[in-house]
Amino acid sequence: MSALTVYQESNPQAVLKHSDDYMDIAEALAFVGIRFERWEAAQVITAETPADTILEAYRSQIDELKATEGYVTVDTISLAADNPMKDALRQKFLSEHTHSEDEVRFFVRGEGMFYLHIEDQVYQVHCCKDDLISVPANARHWFDMGPNPDFTAIRFFNNPEGWVANYTGDAIADGFPKFDG
Repeated sequence: MSALTVYQESNPQAVLKHSDDYMDIAEALAFVGIRFERWEAAQVITAETPADTILEAYRSQIDELKATEGYVTVDTISLAADNPMKDALRQKFLSEHTHSEDEVRFFVRGEGMFYLHIEDQVYQVHCCKDDLISVPANARHWFDMGPNPDFTAIRFFNNPEGWVANYTGDAIADGFPKFDG
């Protein structure tokens, strides 16, 4: 189930807000400039569903988002718990970083945790199947796929080269609870 937990950046043990109500999550995130919405597929998607079939199942939503936000590249990413690179990939995303473009992910299946460092708070967003999150360009954040990742997501890019991280060097991510999913 999708959830939002908000912490003071200086005290990761003190929860300022927690909600698993979709509308409450979407409103709280919109207030700080984060897009959060739900999409539905035109067909059932499994771990074995090919990328082109996934993209076609969400064609109308993808085309609308590309048209309104100017994204030029769309692809899918899947990661399973048996991937021999899973630990290295997890580590790559666990440090706070920014991007020069929006980071947009739509979870076709599975789950993951985005952490958004906004002003003096950290927004922990548990994203699940059917959730779309858009982290604005230059927003400080990190992502945790958990020790046994099992997800498929659609990614949107303005930059044809794809995902490029600019690490902040801040160790803030080390103090917050990791995703154990």
